[in-house]
Amino acid sequence: MPLTRRDFAKGSAYAGAGVALAGSVGVLASAAPRPAPGEAAETAVPEQDGSVFGYGPLQADPDGILALPAGFSYRIITRTGVTKLESGESTPSNHDGTAAFEGPRGVTLLVNNHELDGPRSETEYPVPLADGLVYDPAAPGGCTVVEVHRGGEVAEWVGIAGTANNCAGGVTPWGTWLTCEENSDRAGENGMTKDHGYVFEVDPQDRRANRDPKPIKALGRYDHEAVVVDPKRGHMYLTEDADEPNGLFFRWVPPQDFEHGRGRLRTLADDAGVLQAPMCYDSGGRFVDDLSRATRPGTVYGVDWVDVPDRDARTVSVREQFGDGDITRARKLEGMWWADGGAYLVSSYARDESPGVPHDGQVWFYDPKRRTLTLKVLLGINAEPAEDGAFDGPDNITVSPYGGLIISEDGEGIQHLFGATDDGRTYPIARNDLDIGTAGKPKFSELTGVVFGPDGKTLYANIQNPGIMVAITGPWRRLR
Repeated sequence: MPLTRRDFAKGSAYAGAGVALAGSVGVLASAAPRPAPGEAAETAVPEQDGSVFGYGPLQADPDGILALPAGFSYRIITRTGVTKLESGESTPSNHDGTAAFEGPRGVTLLVNNHELDGPRSETEYPVPLADGLVYDPAAPGGCTVVEVHRGGEVAEWVGIAGTANNCAGGVTPWGTWLTCEENSDRAGENGMTKDHGYVFEVDPQDRRANRDPKPIKALGRYDHEAVVVDPKRGHMYLTEDADEPNGLFFRWVPPQDFEHGRGRLRTLADDAGVLQAPMCYDSGGRFVDDLSRATRPGTVYGVDWVDVPDRDARTVSVREQFGDGDITRARKLEGMWWADGGAYLVSSYARDESPGVPHDGQVWFYDPKRRTLTLKVLLGINAEPAEDGAFDGPDNITVSPYGGLIISEDGEGIQHLFGATDDGRTYPIARNDLDIGTAGKPKFSELTGVVFGPDGKTLYANIQNPGIMVAITGPWRRLR
């Protein structure tokens, strides 16, 4: 039976208190200490004996690439301009969303997005136009598949080419990768020969399955960021990184007789199923226009779903097809991860373009059974982003096999990988030490694509610019 707004209002006081106190099973409750609006969250919480919670302070890297806690180390897997594909071309640049799969004979398969847009002629290291794997020959983006063998050997090949601004994406329960275009250029714009703004499926196990790339138009055409699949219900959830107006969190409901599986998404009609946007309301049944209205971890909103009129945005962008009182928006909806029976999703920050309170990051949990969104992490404004301290701008996320979330930063100033635990504490895991700025004005690229390998012992991540994939190992443990 669907949850009504009245039912939600009656039960929300109890449910909200339960979430705030207990959190969700196996993951986190909130970022602690809880910052007041406008305050920055701490990066580490002292223990009673005076030690720092987490894995300890980060040690500067003598090679100037990645700072890690004592006992941890990294290995470079791919590097733009240095490592080569099987075909002989350079590893493409601008590494972004990444997924890890178990391959044959102990091989780890990593599908790596390359966030490249604009005219291909202006891109120094585009994804090569591999025969049979090209959607639009004018676009520079796509995915590569990186094979990491037990003995340390690495091979890399093209999974899809000719797409634009492949940002995040998501893994499927049937073992493939959904890569998302964070670009909605029409044919004729920026030199493109085809429409963009779609989701494509890449199979890391079967190269032949990737031939003749076909966009999954049923999932809509807009600036896609990430996608997850509900393995029980078959619904798919997607985020949009956009503003003017702010972007949307989407749900796609498949046709009644549709069964998911390898290669099945490309068989869908362009108008198959229903694409929907959320309409949220608070414990009093009042409409919530933007997720920036939430100011405390543990805030719970009920969710209704509203059908998208024209998912292919033939004349008006999807997010502009709704009036301000029709749906709930959020700024920079970024990474997602499916765990605990629901979807974790990120809003990277909110400023003047959002009607609520400014913040430097939120992580929400959508529970499809209860049809609720719960604020799990809230990061206050980081007043000193150039100093190594508070975190800001969460982007790609993953759930750790050791408990809690691992989050990559795409904020201002210094960039980290950081963790957040069940009881809400945050702690640093890595810091990008690769300065790509000038002597007087340092600059550090965002960290992306954070994901554990199949063995749970190796954490993979990327430095987006110039494009470096690393494998991080060390004394991982459940933090208490």
